Amino acid sequence: MRETSKDLTDGSIVRNIWYLALPMMVGNLFQDAFTIVDMIFVGKLGPSAIAAVGMSGTIQGMLFTFIFGISMGTVAMVARFIGAKNMPEAENVAMQSIFLGLVCYFGMAIIGYLLSSYSLEILGAESDVVLQGTAYMKVSFIGSITMILSVILSAILNASGDAMTPLKTLIAATISNIILDPLFIFGWLGFPELGVVGSALATVLSRGISVSILFYVLLNGRSIIHLKITNVKIDFSIMWRIMKIGVFSSIQAVMRNSSALILTRIVAIYGTFAVAAYVIGMRLRMVVLMPGFGLANAVSTLVGQNLGAGKPERAERTAWVTAGITSAIMAFIGILYIIFAKASISIFNSHPEVIRIGIYQQYITAGAFGIVGVSIVLGRAFNGAGDTISPMVISSITLLLFQIGLSLLLSWKFGIIGVWFGITASNVIEGIMMMLWFNTGRWKLKKV
Repeated sequence: MRETSKDLTDGSIVRNIWYLALPMMVGNLFQDAFTIVDMIFVGKLGPSAIAAVGMSGTIQGMLFTFIFGISMGTVAMVARFIGAKNMPEAENVAMQSIFLGLVCYFGMAIIGYLLSSYSLEILGAESDVVLQGTAYMKVSFIGSITMILSVILSAILNASGDAMTPLKTLIAATISNIILDPLFIFGWLGFPELGVVGSALATVLSRGISVSILFYVLLNGRSIIHLKITNVKIDFSIMWRIMKIGVFSSIQAVMRNSSALILTRIVAIYGTFAVAAYVIGMRLRMVVLMPGFGLANAVSTLVGQNLGAGKPERAERTAWVTAGITSAIMAFIGILYIIFAKASISIFNSHPEVIRIGIYQQYITAGAFGIVGVSIVLGRAFNGAGDTISPMVISSITLLLFQIGLSLLLSWKFGIIGVWFGITASNVIEGIMMMLWFNTGRWKLKKV
């Protein structure tokens, strides 16, 4: 029986926030568990393996920015049509976003496969890191179709107000990854011992399970959105509208990943131990960001649906309430990170130098987690309204001018610690700029 949509444009704002955010937050925790499990198993292979997977992930993130843009455009349009009670158009947008994802896959797979080794060398990776990272990236890019479709199909369901289905599929994928990782990495139970390549293969197969479930739900009328194979058609006008909205989200993601690449290159100057500490720190940072992203993704859907229903003031209240909740949660987790810095880093690697560098990173960056939460939520609120230009401009300014600029300047004076201060300062400035621009209310007038 096809599910009916809960009306997220009426009733308690706080209740609607948690209705969507809780499964998204849990889903993001499982998403992070997916990555953490990989890093724990890979960490047993040594600092070079950690650096290889971490640097490879940063490079892959650059190409996946196009998928992020498609998902943002999809959420904005599907949510608007759901809010306006126009299901045929919502389902048409969903189908066109899948077509766009398939096109992106072929381009990304070819480019990523051919440039794997070269891109790692540009980042300054040492020879053993390049060797392991190249093999890891080639497998990942060939199988990236599972990641791409998982992101797009989950975005479709989240925008419709169904956050439970993506959560269930992510749980299945995470459990599969926990089982497959040691089998392929270490060769348990007679499986081939593939090292870091085994981690990539386990990820691809696990994501494939998730995608299979998502397609089954969408094609069999078991979700709010029902895709029908008999009605499949190419609609270039809808594709263009998705891309028009999503392109600026992609640019924003490119800027973030470019910044991460440049930061990785700066950190690489200080050696493999510094890179390993940085990668571990970024993985731990993702843990605290996962609850924030869950709330932010929820507010994107809520803002879009409320604007579609003609309730802009309710959309604004929803965004500010969500920002406050997110800031409090992330600030609390930041305090825990400072208290348990050494213990958390030791989970991944016990080398004294990696731990020493990582502890300073935790101490300096964790204090800004609260305002990072506000920035994430308001950025996604802009996106949900279809205004992807504003957060792109703000992020570009803060990432290039402050994060990279200050990190370079302070690292010349204070070494690797200067990079941590540069990251923290840019986080604070970005949060302030997001709040000031959101308060102007111009995003309410955006048409999709």
